[in-house]
Amino acid sequence: MSRLLDAIEALNDALFRLAGLCTLLLTAVVFTVVVLRYAVGIGSTALQESGLYLHALIFMLAAAAGLRRGEHVRVDILYGRFSPRGQATADLLGTVLFLIPFAGFLLLTSWAYVARAWAIQERSMDPGGLPLVWLLKTLILVMAVQLILQAAVEVRHALHRRRQDSP
Repeated sequence: MSRLLDAIEALNDALFRLAGLCTLLLTAVVFTVVVLRYAVGIGSTALQESGLYLHALIFMLAAAAGLRRGEHVRVDILYGRFSPRGQATADLLGTVLFLIPFAGFLLLTSWAYVARAWAIQERSMDPGGLPLVWLLKTLILVMAVQLILQAAVEVRHALHRRRQDSP
């Protein structure tokens, strides 16, 4: 079990690095869109949509890694006042009571939405747009699964920190 959880962390770290590379690519795409539009007078729907796709890819691939690194939203004004054991308890409760149900809800409610996009091979409604809307929507499911897997890792870490801090 420990090796599986370590593999989940390694996968999320690799996806985080991929998101970092996508950030560089997004910067280049946005720069190109601006130069083409304002210096050359050319607009490209596909290029603009690729920037939108990269933006979504970055956030959805990096969500679980952000959780792993403790860069997610929490009420630090309270959390910072807790003992290490209290912080571990807060992390454990937050993961079990909020994160896992949210990610499960996202997975279940998005399934039909994504399945429909796949069934019709959904594409951009704009002329010259990208034919990959179905693939972009798939990222919703990928993110939900990543969050659930990382939640399992976070539960392990919180339980371990609670045990270490036991009186």
